[in-house]
Amino acid sequence: MRQPRWPWVVAALAAMLVAAWFALRVPDVPVATLRAKYGGPPSRFVEVLPGLTVHLRDEGPRGALAMILLHGSNASLLDWQDWTDRLKGRYRVVRFDFPGHGLTGPDPARGYSTDAYLAVVDAVARAEHLDRFALAGNSMGGGVAWRYAAAHPDKVTALILVDAAGAPYHGGGDRPLGFRVARLPVIRDLVGGVLPRSLIARSLHQTVTVQSAVTPAVVDRYWELLRYPGDRRATLERFSLAYPASDPTLLARLTMPVLILWGRDDKLIPVASTAWFRRGIPRARTIVYEGVGHLPMEEVPDRSAADVAAFLTATAGPSDRDSAPSPSSPPGRG
Repeated sequence: MRQPRWPWVVAALAAMLVAAWFALRVPDVPVATLRAKYGGPPSRFVEVLPGLTVHLRDEGPRGALAMILLHGSNASLLDWQDWTDRLKGRYRVVRFDFPGHGLTGPDPARGYSTDAYLAVVDAVARAEHLDRFALAGNSMGGGVAWRYAAAHPDKVTALILVDAAGAPYHGGGDRPLGFRVARLPVIRDLVGGVLPRSLIARSLHQTVTVQSAVTPAVVDRYWELLRYPGDRRATLERFSLAYPASDPTLLARLTMPVLILWGRDDKLIPVASTAWFRRGIPRARTIVYEGVGHLPMEEVPDRSAADVAAFLTATAGPSDRDSAPSPSSPPGRG
C-alpha cells in the first residue's frame, strides 16, 4: 500500500518556514544600546509600582499647569517630542512609555490591559506629585485618557483626545498593514520575530497623510524600540486581550473641558468617531485637520500645539493663569 505523501509535504513546508524564519528574523536590540540612544537627559527611570520601572520625562516649569501625554500602541513618549518642544516653555509636560513599549520594556506582572494602564497613569501622577493635571492621549493612549478622566474627574482639569481609541469601530480592511498583521494570530507570531524595517516604514507611511513626518530617523526609532527585549512578546500578549467595551455612559462623566483633535484622513480610527465622542461628552470642542492622518501632533505640530495652548489658556482657572509663564514659539514643522 502506498503511503500518503501529504505528511512529507507538510514537513517540508514546515522546514522551509522554520529556515526562512531563522534567516530573516531580527534580533532584539540590547537595552544599553537603546538607553544610550533614546534614554539620555531629561529621561528618568522611575519605579512607579512595585517591580515596574517606567521611562519618563518631566519638563517645564514646576509651578505651571501640568499635562500628562499618553502615546499610542507600539509607540513611545518620543511621539510627543514636537508638542513638548512647543509647550514646555509654558506648561509642565510629563510623558512616559507604557509597559510593553519603548524603554519601559515588558511588565514583570504582564499588565497590558486597559485597567492596568489606568493604574500606571495614576502611579505616574503620584510619582511626579501631580494632584490635578490636563491629560492628553493619542490612539490607544487617547482611549486610556478618557477612561482615566471618567474614573478620576477630580484629578483631570482638561482632556485632549487626539484620534483617540474607544468609539465603536465599523471600518473595513484599509487599516495600515502593521495593525492588520498584528491581528492575525499565526502571521503575527512569525512577523513578530521577523519584523522587517520595511514593514514598519510601510505601516507608518499608511498611518499618516503628511508624508514628511515619516523620516528615516522616525522609522529607525519605531523599528529599534519595538525590538527592546521583551516588547514584541508583550505586544502579542496585549493584542490577544479583548478590547474594553465602547461604553457611552462613561462619557457623561467627562465634565471637564474636552478638546477633540482629529485628522480627516485617519485610516486607523476614522474621523466619524468624533460624532460618538461629541454626542456623549457634555463640554467638547472638535477640531478636524484637513489633509492629516492619525498623528496630528507629528504631522502638523505647530497647528495642533497652538490649538492645545489656546484651549488650555481658555479653560485654565485663575491660579493656572497666574503660574504659567509666557509661551515660547520654537521653530518647527506644521
